Amino acid sequence: MLEMNRTTLRVCVLLLAGLGRAAAGQELDHEDENAEHSQGRDIGQWAKHFPVCAGTMQSPININTETTIFSPQLRPIQLSGYSLPASQMLKLKNNGHTVVLKLPETLAIVGGYAQQYRAVQLHLHWGSPSKPGSEHTVDRKRFAGELHVVHYNTKYENFEAALTQPDGLAVLGVFLEVGPRENPYYQQILEHLYRIQGEDDEVFVPGFNIAGLLPDNLHLYFHYNGSLTTPPCLESVKWTVFNQTMMLSKEQMSVLVSSLQTDNNQPLMNNFRQDQSLHRRWVLASFEPSSSRERQVPAGDSSSATAGHASSFHAGDVLAVLFGVLFAITMLAFLLYVYKNRSQNARLDSPTKSKVIYTAATAENTA
Repeated sequence: MLEMNRTTLRVCVLLLAGLGRAAAGQELDHEDENAEHSQGRDIGQWAKHFPVCAGTMQSPININTETTIFSPQLRPIQLSGYSLPASQMLKLKNNGHTVVLKLPETLAIVGGYAQQYRAVQLHLHWGSPSKPGSEHTVDRKRFAGELHVVHYNTKYENFEAALTQPDGLAVLGVFLEVGPRENPYYQQILEHLYRIQGEDDEVFVPGFNIAGLLPDNLHLYFHYNGSLTTPPCLESVKWTVFNQTMMLSKEQMSVLVSSLQTDNNQPLMNNFRQDQSLHRRWVLASFEPSSSRERQVPAGDSSSATAGHASSFHAGDVLAVLFGVLFAITMLAFLLYVYKNRSQNARLDSPTKSKVIYTAATAENTA
């Protein structure tokens, strides 16, 4: 019994130590990139000029659905001002590494985050005619493309001030796939790409319903803390990556990957960063990622994502429960260990009890 108590103590202490290390490294949420900051062409040299690019909270990441944690605290994303009139002109620019649509600050995230975030711009990532080019991947599957809508926290004066803060930016990420029909909302951008083929070319386009670029279902998403995906790679982004994909026609995807050029007149393709190490960050899901039969993670290439449940425990809640249970077990085992030790010593020190114990307990009597 004493040996079992010692073993229990050792196991509990090891478990508590392991959970303590996990909690110390826990970070939750997100990424984006600022088109106004310079981007080195050689990704391998980024960290030399921008040390943060070698940090421990970099984006994009591979989202492993087996290890995501579902959290009921993740509420549906709510948007405001996303439908713009055609009379409101928006600047569309080829900045040499993506196409950027500047957005008015009247667009905002008003639900789903702890604070409100104002829109700044949106941009796209893609591959080539033969390869997909999303930045994030799901279970190692890469999608045809990815849309990022960048916002900054309204508790800061402006985008530049928010850029260096841990909760400064919120980016909505949407996976793009090839489908059977033309997407009228993405067409509002794609039909103007031929006019901005060269780097720094820009054109003004009529406003439209920006919300049409996002999935209808805004309560199914993954959430984590991350970074910009281009230099300076600042780790100030709270990422929301939607589970549902958006479909573009084959012709539209072809226009996206083949229309623009870089500063040296080369085709602008494969403008995505490879996934970065998760380190000890948590990736949360607003739906149950493992036990819900209805949930379907977006499939790469030709499959689309479907709906799931929007309930779960927050990572902090799970850790708190585990700490409480393990602490109780540890204390119980320790008290049991002390009690048994004292009881054993008391029996050994008592002459009357020692006679009872050692004179009657024989193999013959117990047979």
